[in-house]
Amino acid sequence: MTEPQRKREQARADRVLPGIWRLRLPLPWPGVPHCNAWAIRSGAGIVLFDTGIFDEQAIGQMESALGQAGFKIEDIKLVVCTHAHSDHYGMAAPIVQRAGCELWMHPNHTHMTSPASDPERALERRIEVAAQSGVPLEPLEQWAEERRDQNPGIAEVIKPDRELVPGVEVETDLGSWSVHETPGHAPSHVVLFQPDRRLLISGDHLLGRVSLYFDFGYTRDPVAEFISSLNTVELLDARLCLPGHGRPFTDVQAHIEANRAEIERRLTRLQDAIGDGEPTAFDLVPELFDNASVAIIGWLLTLVLCFLTHLELTGAVERIKPESEGQPERWRLSAPMAVRP
Repeated sequence: MTEPQRKREQARADRVLPGIWRLRLPLPWPGVPHCNAWAIRSGAGIVLFDTGIFDEQAIGQMESALGQAGFKIEDIKLVVCTHAHSDHYGMAAPIVQRAGCELWMHPNHTHMTSPASDPERALERRIEVAAQSGVPLEPLEQWAEERRDQNPGIAEVIKPDRELVPGVEVETDLGSWSVHETPGHAPSHVVLFQPDRRLLISGDHLLGRVSLYFDFGYTRDPVAEFISSLNTVELLDARLCLPGHGRPFTDVQAHIEANRAEIERRLTRLQDAIGDGEPTAFDLVPELFDNASVAIIGWLLTLVLCFLTHLELTGAVERIKPESEGQPERWRLSAPMAVRP
């Protein structure tokens, strides 16, 4: 289930606007080679928006990127996390400790902090969900063993010094940034908006290319939350988006519409894949995603489960509970194929 090791990218800094630097930090994940942290000048130092993932190279990579922008870790006056995923929060603890600054993050962070506090229980829960979804036993056991040996990507669990909720303002030399809740991708997700310059720090809510992911099992319907969050961001009328991955972009409205269209396309394709059958969620992964590689099968299964949950709540599909212990649950259509949510 492992892939050949690829050469790790090196961190770099790019000045996007006067007072704003994109810190391009490497990631070890297939298909996701880097993430962005954003350094924005604040007095004699900077506010750091997101941190990158934690591993043995992470501090050195952060120091390299900051150095290219003319700063050190000690110049960080505040760490702000758009959400509590490892590539945006993983380095928060060592940065805060070294810089002597605060961490601000949304209070709904238990989707990451609870599993990180008890990784064995979190792994057991993921195995339960995978088995219930129809993942065969042998690859599931192999995946579980590999997961036990993997770096979780978080240096240590650290709680925020201040809750990042609407009404809070983050002060920088470019002005104040307002907080807007945008759950869906993660329960803790927020975006930050600078209204005078119409700048949006979007985290993983909007990316340069459409790449959907939703946390499963922490909220009732993350797909519906994500769609609602697109409406929230649309009302801001941002001019330039600073995303969590990829380059900044100006066609913000087009990206919002592309996400809506992609969700609708996936939901339609999922119902077509179910057809007259009663497949498991695992059966539907290759039907919904072309070239579904083993390396990202867990990510894809999570997406399928979130889409199925959304369709169930809208009345389009039904969950078939197993007749005996050890059997997976299955799904079937509960409405005519012509009816779409």
